[in-house]
Amino acid sequence: MRLTQITHHDLDGYGAATLVASYAEPARIVHVPRYGDVGPVVDDELKRLTKTKAAEMVLITDLGIEEPTIAFLRRFAAMNRKREPEAQHRLIVLDHHTSSIDQMRRQNLEPKPDADNPRLSRFDLGDPSVTVLIDENSSATRMVDTHRALFATREADPARAEDLALLVASVDALDLWRKEDPHFPGGFALDEIFWDNVGTLVPVGHPAHDPFVARLLLEATAKLRAGATPAELERAVPAIRGAIVDDLMRDAPDDDARLTTRQRMARALARSDALFHALPDGTLLSFALDAGTFQRVSDLVMASGRAKRLVNVQRAGTLSFRSIDGTALDGARLFRGGGHQDAAGGKLPSGTAFSLGDAVAQVEPVLNPPKSAAANSPFAALKNWKG
Repeated sequence: MRLTQITHHDLDGYGAATLVASYAEPARIVHVPRYGDVGPVVDDELKRLTKTKAAEMVLITDLGIEEPTIAFLRRFAAMNRKREPEAQHRLIVLDHHTSSIDQMRRQNLEPKPDADNPRLSRFDLGDPSVTVLIDENSSATRMVDTHRALFATREADPARAEDLALLVASVDALDLWRKEDPHFPGGFALDEIFWDNVGTLVPVGHPAHDPFVARLLLEATAKLRAGATPAELERAVPAIRGAIVDDLMRDAPDDDARLTTRQRMARALARSDALFHALPDGTLLSFALDAGTFQRVSDLVMASGRAKRLVNVQRAGTLSFRSIDGTALDGARLFRGGGHQDAAGGKLPSGTAFSLGDAVAQVEPVLNPPKSAAANSPFAALKNWKG
């Protein structure tokens, strides 16, 4: 069964993703930075699942349950009841926010306590294919490990078992702010490493993004298990990151190990089809690229002749344009921005973007407004003709 995970864009959310990937093969992982973005994300997912013929599984982790999510749960169950039994989707929600229980109760969904764990609450949506669990005493990473029988298709690599166990303990201590826990300092160090590296080399949405972050977290955890202090771990991260890039670039035809890791990854990203969406006017749009990486990637793309203009959209809604034909500023002006002819920036009308698709939906109509019906008429060219 095809698995999609929707998870929070923080250490606990990525810890949960790392555990999921250890026990299954997720086809997609969607990272949501703000709880306010959950509604549009799950709405898009419901539309996709409604059109999908084969049964799929959706796993939602570490996203506090608010009214839009509860509405999604009910609409999912209603949609599922209309499908043939063999085509019914599975939905699993693993959360640990006390406020989520409050929100469920406001929507007349009462928790059913678990006999073995008094802090675990179960909720009945009237569909046995929908599982909603909230554990106030556990991080999402630990919940994924504890309840992996709900989605697992394999056992984790035995060579990684101790690292996975320590990752769970460290994230659990950090996310629940248990400062007295001996694993808290390690969790705090992992959190700093995570934020320093999650968006710098491989952007969210790229196929290599989650494997890169997961391996970084596991390699860092292995250092902690071997006795490294937080300071020693911090100094070891560049070597860990470099080794990961070595493996990613091992068969790349244009790799140059003398370059920095960012410069090496920029070469791979510049030739990646998954990174870009081509707009009708030939502009290539990317999402969530680090500013420094975007500069290097755009230079390489334009030098190759692949495009004359690129635009990168950040989650915060800022846009960066680069060009070699003087049109970057033209694009930025359409988004209340400015700058140089070939390097300029602006801001999305909505203020934020949560995915490449969302960025495309906001940028494309402004850069390439749809033509009117009159303009599409075969007689439009004759409008001002005075033969």
